[in-house]
Amino acid sequence: MKHPTVPLARRALLVVTGLVAALCLSPLTPAATADGTATYLVLYRDNASTAQAQSTVTAAGGTIVASYPQIGVVVARAASAGFASALRDNGSIEGVSATSRFATRLNDAAPDDGTAAAAVTAAAWGDSLSGAQWDMAQIHVPEAHAINAGSRSVIAAAIDSGLDFTHPDLAPNYDASRSTDCTSGSPVPLTVGNDVSGHGTHVAGTIAAAANGTGVVGVAPNVKIAGIRAGNADGFFFPEAVVCAFIWAGTHGVDVTSNSYFADPWLFNCRNDAEQRAIWKAERRAIRFAQSQGVLVIASQGNDSTDLSHPTFDNISPDFPPGSEQEREVTNACAVVPVEVPGVVGVTATGNRRLKSFYSSYGISTADVAAPGGDSILQVTAAAPNGRVFSTFSAVGTICPASRTVIDPATGAKFCYLQGTSMAGPHATGVAALLLSAHPGLTPGALAARLQQATNPLPCPDISLYAPFPQLGGAPQSCQGGTTHNSFYGAGEVDALKAVS
Repeated sequence: MKHPTVPLARRALLVVTGLVAALCLSPLTPAATADGTATYLVLYRDNASTAQAQSTVTAAGGTIVASYPQIGVVVARAASAGFASALRDNGSIEGVSATSRFATRLNDAAPDDGTAAAAVTAAAWGDSLSGAQWDMAQIHVPEAHAINAGSRSVIAAAIDSGLDFTHPDLAPNYDASRSTDCTSGSPVPLTVGNDVSGHGTHVAGTIAAAANGTGVVGVAPNVKIAGIRAGNADGFFFPEAVVCAFIWAGTHGVDVTSNSYFADPWLFNCRNDAEQRAIWKAERRAIRFAQSQGVLVIASQGNDSTDLSHPTFDNISPDFPPGSEQEREVTNACAVVPVEVPGVVGVTATGNRRLKSFYSSYGISTADVAAPGGDSILQVTAAAPNGRVFSTFSAVGTICPASRTVIDPATGAKFCYLQGTSMAGPHATGVAALLLSAHPGLTPGALAARLQQATNPLPCPDISLYAPFPQLGGAPQSCQGGTTHNSFYGAGEVDALKAVS
């Protein structure tokens, strides 16, 4: 899928996204590797056993990559052109879909404008580079830390492009036992240099960068942080990786996950299409499984300035292979994963003036809370001189231009200014981690409710501000609802102090 901020996976939430209606779409040929094999998700019917999956897949000419009997999903690879049709003849199997053309990428909310990184001034609170953290002051993180900076028993995870666990701001809080690389569809240990884009490391720093005297400080600097890599080196989030990530989170004691991407073939996944439906259902099952195991799922809204509650148009997906994009009309029969899955907390982005960011998608039925994501156009201020969010960055990361990269002179570690709903989601994740630290034992539903209470309500702004930034498809942005809940901010902007008070 894509990232809501206009950098992380080409459209991972770090960047931007798309939609769909009840149209007949032309079939796409599965993208295959050099040896001719393609990856498939095999969706078993509800309550059907996957015990015979090995023999079934082998007989159809494939091999199993991973099996997730908890949700009735198998990841397989095959070179045979008839593999999918052979499995569809099995009465226990509901759907089979080749996943390699169903991906999304991260994107940054706006291209590099050449603006140099702002000078980092000294701050009364935080670590050596915290003078750049306007976002933390805005949601009252310093005041919250005087009461509760998080519990070591709380585990937050970034389901993202990976995590540079050698970064000096992340190493003290890194939980290797709960981290993994799911990009193949089957979990393997994270290795040094895994976060090629740098997006996941930026997200992780916002959640839980350690208060260690150097660099920056996260919203919840005393909680443990895990990296669950679901985005590959090219920034694509394939369905098998997303399924793997949520099963891993649900079976490894993770409490809350940050998800700054859209999963599946298209931004909007339409149930009237058999292949989209199979992947959509597999990912929904994986998310529901994680939720049933006590995981709160938090998801960024996206960077397309689009009303997700009233979608009409999509011309940017599917985004893999490159050049596969189709212009499609879409309706509410099509849904965005993960943000539109029941129980998932949707997050819109704000800037330093507490306005919705110009790029942030929104929706009266999808926006639960808002959080700082940055805004380099409408909300450049003295405190946020380039409008963007400052956080940790991986040593090998590629999405941060030199003009927005900062090297800590004390440690040599990298930091970066980025903007997008990908930056907003981890702020909400950090506040949720503080809430759970202050109130242990909350269920995901109760934690989500508490998070919406730990906010400062914001009224709909002057809509003329957003006239230069129409929705995907050209429609003007509009805000629905009152101060206590509206489509731009949900219940309001998160407040760390309210979370721990």
